[in-house]
Amino acid sequence: MEVHDFTIDTLGEAKIPTPVKMSELNGDGLADYVSDNDRILYSIDTIKDKNGNWIPKNSETVELAGPRKYIYFNPAHVHAAICTCGGICPGLNNVIRAIVRCLWYRYGVRRISGIKYGYQGLLPTSMEAPMILDPDVVDDIQEKGGTILGSARGGGQQVSDIVDTLERMNVNIFFTIGGDGTLKGAQAIADEITRRGLKISVVGVPKTIDNDLAYIQTSFGFDTAVSMAVPVVRCAHVEAKNAINGVGLVKVMGRESGFIAAHTSLAQSDVNFCLIPENPFDLYGKNGLLPMLKKRLLDRGHAVILVAEGAGQELLPKSGKTDASGNVRYNDIGVFLKEEIEKYFKEQKTVVNVKYIDPSYIIRSAPADSFDSIYCARLGANAVHAAMAGKTGVLTSMMNDRFINLPIRLAVSSRSRVNPESALWRDVLENTRQPVSMKN
Repeated sequence: MEVHDFTIDTLGEAKIPTPVKMSELNGDGLADYVSDNDRILYSIDTIKDKNGNWIPKNSETVELAGPRKYIYFNPAHVHAAICTCGGICPGLNNVIRAIVRCLWYRYGVRRISGIKYGYQGLLPTSMEAPMILDPDVVDDIQEKGGTILGSARGGGQQVSDIVDTLERMNVNIFFTIGGDGTLKGAQAIADEITRRGLKISVVGVPKTIDNDLAYIQTSFGFDTAVSMAVPVVRCAHVEAKNAINGVGLVKVMGRESGFIAAHTSLAQSDVNFCLIPENPFDLYGKNGLLPMLKKRLLDRGHAVILVAEGAGQELLPKSGKTDASGNVRYNDIGVFLKEEIEKYFKEQKTVVNVKYIDPSYIIRSAPADSFDSIYCARLGANAVHAAMAGKTGVLTSMMNDRFINLPIRLAVSSRSRVNPESALWRDVLENTRQPVSMKN
């Protein structure tokens, strides 16, 4: 059995009484403080022991998030900084707002800086001054998409320069909101801070619209992404049904993990073929996608294909390029499939009408829906509680329906992917009625 290290690093002993007034007693009508000893099981799976009793399959535990009775930082001395990195995602403004409001109203922190354009705003070459943040500045930003701080890829490798800037700014707490690359950069920054003997807390809030971070239940923005993708699929279905041999082809995000495509297929039952990176497919041959599509058109006269951006990349030539975050630039699987479908049916001397829709940037720029708004508010507050308690190299998220503190180094050690043998993918196959495999 794999062993996990859920230990949370701290800057030192928390000795300062918190200004957050709560309770230590049950039944008094007040919420209770959370202790570092308050933990939940990492895995909820069970097995039978030799006596026939059901026991946890894995006894490892994870620290619960929340306000502590004693904190590490004196709020009057704190200078907190916030940055958003990578591509934009629904909920970024909500997290910023929650962090600022919790710092200001719950802890009395009055120095809060917004770093412009991610890690690049902390480099010596940046010409962007930090934004002064307070509750008035963030009052209604949750109603807007994107991030008031701007976002950018790259810069996270220049760790020494970033820590130099944090030190010059007298920052005590650094919040980073981003995905896998951002969090890897945050861990490197935390390691450099430790090496220098500085007392700066680094706390991450995981942002990945693909929902591909390991060890966490879900990342913010994912629910909104699915909600935004559903009407697009519905439109593709209408287009397909109103054309001769109509094919609605929709591409959604999902570089290495097909969670958006899978969940959208379940939310909108019009999808006939859900293509994800975790389930490779062939185009031609007896079991290939194109012969299966032909069969569908002969049977029903229309079809809807939903494809994740990372699906079928083995069928395309490699771009040989990377983005500023070091991610491989993928060729467009949507355009490729459209051209291949049209070519195949031309060779079959069959009329086909392909309607291709790529709503990626519309989805990314949307404001958070109600589920993500609630989630972001709670993530931001719990990130503040962790930081004020002196925790570092930590992210706050949800596991088994509880908010937890998780070491960043563990969260970025692997990716979460759709398991083709899971109940999720089983349900997708039942919904789409596509073949279990389209490989020959």
